[in-house]
Amino acid sequence: MDFTKVQSMSHKKIKRIDPLEKRLPLVGIDSHAHLDDKIFDADRAEVIDRATQVGVANICNVFLGPDEYNAHKQYFATCPNIFYIMGIHPCDGLRCGSNTLDEMRDIFAKEKRLRAVGEIGLDFHWNDCPREIQMRVFASQMELAKDLGKPVVIHCREAEDDCLTILEAGGFKNYPLLWHCFGGNAGLAKRILHNGWHISIPGPVTFPANEDLRKAVAIIPDDRLLLETDCPYLSPVPWRGTRNEPAYVVFTAEACAKVRNVDVNDLWQQCGQNAKNFFGLE
Repeated sequence: MDFTKVQSMSHKKIKRIDPLEKRLPLVGIDSHAHLDDKIFDADRAEVIDRATQVGVANICNVFLGPDEYNAHKQYFATCPNIFYIMGIHPCDGLRCGSNTLDEMRDIFAKEKRLRAVGEIGLDFHWNDCPREIQMRVFASQMELAKDLGKPVVIHCREAEDDCLTILEAGGFKNYPLLWHCFGGNAGLAKRILHNGWHISIPGPVTFPANEDLRKAVAIIPDDRLLLETDCPYLSPVPWRGTRNEPAYVVFTAEACAKVRNVDVNDLWQQCGQNAKNFFGLE
């Protein structure tokens, strides 16, 4: 890949900066990635190696259910730096059959690299699954996580009030919970933080128009901030509009450090340690 060329995007010239130019200590963690996506089939090993080169020590791969885990776990057989989470995405609620949670329970019992139940939650942006089914599947997976003693990773899109109501009414205040791909404002961040939960920041924090998100980033306590790519989606500037990958999390770290007025190396180390603590990594 040619990281140095200038490309046209939205009629503007954008220099695609090589993430290796932003190389950081090997202590960072991409807390949310979809590296089993077919878009990585041609160069998955190179993508993982590039992440290590820029300072990403560990990557959390998300398996969207037992079928994906069984079909794709082979991709990471020789990658001990990659750990997993697994859950039924809210848009896939109709795929959650009577045996799905039992399958998940069995896999969690056997797979030591599975560290949390997720991504689970509510998504009212798309119409792939009726809301009542999403809510039922969400609640059942929260109970599964509690039974397993596992943290949870939340996906919430255009459903914040309902999602928070389910979690708060379900007694999950102060439960180990990570609000993945946070894109809200400071008010939403405060409510999440009030419940004792963690927040993960994706690439859109680098988008010029996302001032509300940057204001939210500024108020998150040091020990509850994580970083993620959600790759292959949501590439940060200067790679916005292209396939995202774990190496690009260095640009997100740089933007967060600027907002918080701290050294990027310090933030990188802190967020990495937060991820290790949350997911129980050694």
